[in-house]
Amino acid sequence: MDLLRILIAILLPPLGVFLQEGFGKHFWINILLTILGYIPGIVHAVWIIAKK
Repeated sequence: MDLLRILIAILLPPLGVFLQEGFGKHFWINILLTILGYIPGIVHAVWIIAKK
């Protein structure tokens, strides 16, 4: 299941974080990072998914 979430996080980083954490602070941080740059959003999303 984590592999699927990581693939989703690469395509749509906020969706990957949402599936892992829901509407929390990490989701909003990821939205901001994705707006500022796609790569930081991906890195943050994969980090959130991998740390669990």
